[in-house]
Amino acid sequence: MIIGIDASRAFIKNRTGIEEYSYQVIKHLVNELKGHEVVLYLRKNSANYEFDADARMIDNVKLPANWKLKVIKWPRFWTQGGLSLEMLLNPVDVLFVPAHTVPFIHPENTAVTIHGLEYEFCSGAYSLWEKIYMRCSIKNSCRWAKTIITVSNNTRKDLVKLYGIDESKIKVIYEGCGSNDNLQTAGDKPNSNVKSRISNTEYRIPDTKYIFFVGRLEERKNIIGIVSAFEVLKEHYKIPHKLVLAGKPGYEYGKIKEAIANSNYTKEIVELGFVGGGEKKELLKNADVFVFPTFYEGFGLPILEAQSVGTSVVTSNVSSIPEVAGDSALLVDPNNAEEIADAIYKILTNEKTKEDIIQKGLENVKRFSWEKCAGEVRSILNIGN
Repeated sequence: MIIGIDASRAFIKNRTGIEEYSYQVIKHLVNELKGHEVVLYLRKNSANYEFDADARMIDNVKLPANWKLKVIKWPRFWTQGGLSLEMLLNPVDVLFVPAHTVPFIHPENTAVTIHGLEYEFCSGAYSLWEKIYMRCSIKNSCRWAKTIITVSNNTRKDLVKLYGIDESKIKVIYEGCGSNDNLQTAGDKPNSNVKSRISNTEYRIPDTKYIFFVGRLEERKNIIGIVSAFEVLKEHYKIPHKLVLAGKPGYEYGKIKEAIANSNYTKEIVELGFVGGGEKKELLKNADVFVFPTFYEGFGLPILEAQSVGTSVVTSNVSSIPEVAGDSALLVDPNNAEEIADAIYKILTNEKTKEDIIQKGLENVKRFSWEKCAGEVRSILNIGN
């Protein structure tokens, strides 16, 4: 049996949500599919990955002898052009697409992971072209795939309600966490000088306390709401903390930058840009609170990343977040800056509440693992060990 996997998003630099999911699932499928011939399809971009042919290593993933890489050279519309042509010329028995888009030409046994329908619920956070493209792409992928994987029950319900997808085609498989897999990538040295770098001028964070957010700096993540809540904390509660934002700029970043610049506390707000796994781990670990009041998430992996290192979480009460966090975080209305601020202040000032949230978070993380996720993916593909 030949199994094809779309790895075009997995082995890139500065991975975020969907890319991290693709990487972790493929990494853990290595142990699940050792007895099968597997082809990983990559885009032509040598800057994104390094393959050690002798060691059979790519981005800290050791490939079995029966796994191979196939670089598809295609300038635009890679999935519908290049990957479809590859399926026609060199068909496989099973195709797994970890991120949304199924090629027009595909085997009967094709599975696709749909992560969320953010563009349907946060329309102002996407351009018109992005909304049209994503809507068409996901609808077609759901129609073509034999099996649809969603990363939460919330996304499953959204697909059924908005697109009328046959519920029997959908299998919910949660993303993973645990063992700090998400916070450790090739080349990281989390035990070296990361902690000292956090407190020096490179990161502009002195030896003081801070509230932390990590994720793409875009409208959907409610960064302006975080800034507003921080202003409430400064004005009403006089907290000594800084607000630290880590992540790549996203859609409508200009508005976020303007809100930060116009804040009375702009000097207390630190932007770090993208941070890698080991640095992210230290930033999460040393934060007093991780704040994540997003407007919509298909899953909400940063919540688990924070909980895995013993940091308390304030997050939203919408979309998949209550499903993932349960009672292990303080849930708030993302549209209410004062409610966000009050929840943060409660953790900062009530040691019992903070410790309770931390312990529940550590227990919550145990529900999720990439090993379990990969095993369930293998199972729904009807592939034996």
